[in-house]
Amino acid sequence: MTLQILLFLILLALAFDFMNGFHDAANSIATVVSTGVLKPHWAVLWAATFNFIAYFLFPLKVAATIGKGTIDPSIVDHYVIFGALVGAVTWNVVTWLYGIPSSSSHALIGGLAGAAVAKAGTGSLVMAGIGKTVVFIVLSPMLGFLFGSLLMLLVSWLFVAATPRKVDGWFRKFQLVSASLYSLGHGGNDAQKTAGIIWMLLIAATAAQPAGLPNWMQATSDHLPHWVVLACYLTIGMGTMFGGWRIVKTMGQKITKLKPVGGFCAETGGAITLFLATGLGIPVSTTHTITGAIVGVGSVQKLSAVRWGVAGSIVWAWILTIPCSAFVAGVAWYIGTRLF
Repeated sequence: MTLQILLFLILLALAFDFMNGFHDAANSIATVVSTGVLKPHWAVLWAATFNFIAYFLFPLKVAATIGKGTIDPSIVDHYVIFGALVGAVTWNVVTWLYGIPSSSSHALIGGLAGAAVAKAGTGSLVMAGIGKTVVFIVLSPMLGFLFGSLLMLLVSWLFVAATPRKVDGWFRKFQLVSASLYSLGHGGNDAQKTAGIIWMLLIAATAAQPAGLPNWMQATSDHLPHWVVLACYLTIGMGTMFGGWRIVKTMGQKITKLKPVGGFCAETGGAITLFLATGLGIPVSTTHTITGAIVGVGSVQKLSAVRWGVAGSIVWAWILTIPCSAFVAGVAWYIGTRLF
């Protein structure tokens, strides 16, 4: 692996990180924009700021899961990383074009798995790490649903005597807090996924040719250069600032109509889920989480308030994310072995 190829792959990883922020911006801002609490340009700036602040708050447990707990580190080389990133980016672009809230996280996991299997077979997969991710494909939206619905019930009980106008006024302010908490959770979990894949790449490069790498690029299983983490948090924040407006509409209005109180409960329920998963080092989908929370809030009002047909099409995208990104990654790995 030459230094030029290494730098190219780092830039490709950061491009995925930017796309992650761009693609998943809707998760952070859809409710706060759709309820009219913030204008779109202020909402993306608010979310991007808290995406970056997460750098100072969360340990690198998710990065460690991606970097060391998804595929066998001994089979990692530039071809595997190239295939993984191409698979993940391709799926993100396709789902963005169609306005489908899919998971950047699971696209990356699928990409890693597809490239690893293409190179070394299924024995190269670390099933413990992948198993946690697969479990949370189901568990994260369920937790989002649970926390979102419970918060909605609690708020309804606490403010039962207040007029709708007063409740709306209070929760327009409270939603600024809930949006910031959700953006913290988004940055803390998602930026670390890209940091993990760059960590994996640098470990392989350091092991292969330590003398050919500058000291600031060298990494071991116990050391991830700080510039990698900082770059990933800055990049995901920049991606969020550019926003993914096609998906905002789906998340904020097509699933269920939200008022500020519902937006607060959905964002807070989603944030609790993300904080829990990040603390456990589990890479989860922010898309799955906030969608589950929005559905939970809508179902408390009445089941018919949720457009189940839209929710069902989103679930199909979730099911297809890992296998589709894995297939593209396997093809990209093969092409990469012929190009580099």
